[in-house]
Amino acid sequence: MSADSASIQVISVLGNDYSIKVPVGQEADLTASAQLLKRLLAETKAQSTTLIGERLLVLTALKLCAQQIELEQRHRQNIEHLEGAVSARVADIAGLIRQA
Repeated sequence: MSADSASIQVISVLGNDYSIKVPVGQEADLTASAQLLKRLLAETKAQSTTLIGERLLVLTALKLCAQQIELEQRHRQNIEHLEGAVSARVADIAGLIRQA
């Protein structure tokens, strides 16, 4: 990655600063991701007040992974539904063409 295509952005998570190389134009995505992580860390901390540091990060990461898996499953179901609907329409059109 050349210097022209990336910048360094510093984010702070749980009191630690991280310098992250970000492709130019994707800085806002990293900022939004960091804000989401901080919000989820706070939610996890509120639910499990004894968690700190690495354990808090791991539990929050697991929650994010579970959300991602759920979204992927819903996405697959939506695709299957749309494929079925398209196949039905194609069959309808093919039937109309045969009748013509």
